[in-house]
Amino acid sequence: MRSTKINYLVVGGFVVVMMAALIVSVALLTGRTGATDGYFTVYRNVTGVKFGTQVLYEGYPIGQVETVTPVEAEGGMRFRVEYNVRQGWRIPEDSVARIASPGLLSALTISLRAGASASALEPGSEVKGEDPSDIFAAMSSVATDVTELSQTSLRPLLENLNRTVTTIGELLDKDGKTLLRDLVVLTSDIAVRVPKMADDTERLLANLVATSTEVKAMFDADARAQLEGRLDSIFVQVESATADFATLTHDLGTTRATVDKLLASMGQAVDTVNTIVDDNKLDVEATIVDMRYVLETFSRNVDVLNHNLEGASRNMYEFSRQIRQNPGLLLGGTPPSDADQAP
Repeated sequence: MRSTKINYLVVGGFVVVMMAALIVSVALLTGRTGATDGYFTVYRNVTGVKFGTQVLYEGYPIGQVETVTPVEAEGGMRFRVEYNVRQGWRIPEDSVARIASPGLLSALTISLRAGASASALEPGSEVKGEDPSDIFAAMSSVATDVTELSQTSLRPLLENLNRTVTTIGELLDKDGKTLLRDLVVLTSDIAVRVPKMADDTERLLANLVATSTEVKAMFDADARAQLEGRLDSIFVQVESATADFATLTHDLGTTRATVDKLLASMGQAVDTVNTIVDDNKLDVEATIVDMRYVLETFSRNVDVLNHNLEGASRNMYEFSRQIRQNPGLLLGGTPPSDADQAP
């Protein structure tokens, strides 16, 4: 009976020790083995973050998440994540708290990336947060983009390439031999023409060299002196022409003044004529009336005058004809007989 109690006591003590060891192990794993300091970070997305999520500082566990609280903010909902870390743990001001996973199948953690600032955050302060990057969401987005790219760009591109290759194949089947034959003929023609073109090029270069030599000879010292003499003569002639042009301009100015005076005199004469006409208006009107009467009388008798002038002209014609036939009529002789007259 006594040994049975001893066994129960040993088993109970072992269980108590194991429970204590389990509690200590959990405390060690969560980083809560003593007094703590509280900090918080605000995120847009807290997928997988909950009470007990580990807080790591450069990979070293220093605490755990205590609460996740939704907060209304401008631009949408935000989430305030409060966590406790070991008391006295120094966190630089420019540190960044990022929700990350150490491995592909590991649980999410809040990983603090240490900053380079010399100043440390006070307990209860906000640690700058960085939203998590979901590798599966990124892969899904990339897969969607690749699918859209393959449907909208790659497939039409492959279809165009297939059509182009088919067209080129048909072209080569139909006209490929002809193109090759023409290419061979063209190559042969080029092979024949190239030496001739080279000879022509050499002759052209020789002519250019000879021409450049002649040009240099044309512009030697004597030629330059002659050219300068001619240019000086031309400049003298230009200066003389300029002087003559200045004289001509002066004469034109004088002529213009004379013409202006003449126009002024003509204007005065016109004014005088207008004055004379205005002063003798009655006499001019009487003269016009007389001229109108004379013209009307002449127009009434012009037919009679024409008739008389026509008769006189016929008489003069007959007189001149008789005088030509018998000039003796002028001396009072008799007219010739009809027999002697010319037919």
